[in-house]
Amino acid sequence: MNQTKLHHAVPSAQPVKASADFLAEELRRYDEYLRNAKGLAAGTRSGRTLIVGRLLRQKFKERAVDIAKLRPDDIRRFLASQLDAHRTPSNASQLAASLRCYFRYRSTCGDRVGTLTAVISSPAYWKLASLPRALKPDEVERLLNSFTPDLRSPKRGYAIVRCALDLGLRSCEIAHLMLNDIDWRAGTVVLKGTKSRRQDILPLPMMTGQALADYLQHERSTTKNPGVFVRRMPPYDQPISASAIQKVINRAYRRIDLPYSGSHALRHTLACRLVENGSSLKEIADVLRHRSLSTTLIYAKLDTSKLSTVPLPWPGSAA
Repeated sequence: MNQTKLHHAVPSAQPVKASADFLAEELRRYDEYLRNAKGLAAGTRSGRTLIVGRLLRQKFKERAVDIAKLRPDDIRRFLASQLDAHRTPSNASQLAASLRCYFRYRSTCGDRVGTLTAVISSPAYWKLASLPRALKPDEVERLLNSFTPDLRSPKRGYAIVRCALDLGLRSCEIAHLMLNDIDWRAGTVVLKGTKSRRQDILPLPMMTGQALADYLQHERSTTKNPGVFVRRMPPYDQPISASAIQKVINRAYRRIDLPYSGSHALRHTLACRLVENGSSLKEIADVLRHRSLSTTLIYAKLDTSKLSTVPLPWPGSAA
């Protein structure tokens, strides 16, 4: 790593100057570290800086950030307050990972953080302990039928849901779709802004292609921006954000009283459909673009026909 990159990845150890934006500056520098030194995606960086911001705001308020003034009891109180709000294993894991990552960053700046990280315990968390939450066939039908003509942008919403449901796209991947990413003749979609930072080519199902074409022809705003889904409100000529994609999907859930949120339930629904049709875990991993096959193992719990061959005979039984 050259000196210029090292300088940006590991800022100096001096505390941030006391000013109106001291906290924003500290979080900006930390975000640079997460991006340049750790290579984390924007969504992961946002979640970690949000948690760290809560800790620093609780301790320092309007004063300069000085890690030497943080005490183990400060960390314990912060964790307790955050867990009281959401007492779940996933929230506890996220809190622990975010704080540990921040203190590793501060250690690269020259701060002594050993006593702080020592009080951050790892919560008990059993991987693959739960089943993926997926929509049932009747729920899928109700969801697709919820984009009625009385809505402001029904064709856009319908196309967004089909992208998540048929292609397994994440919200950020839907937001990053460009017009030239779609090859209408070949019936394919090229994904460039993926979580794994690689380029993927997916087949474009007929129903998804029809939904996209209907939206592009009848609802998409006139703009020079190459994004498929563009803003209908100021600032114009800008692509829609991933959070806006999430809002479109969440509003659709609420319209028909479904207890889901975000695009991941639709990705799970696609994976469950593939399992039911006999697809292998490798095929599911390829469709969902998982970087590791271990991420896809959760769907093995849904393959009841194959799981039935796994148990050993019960002692004393006729089998």
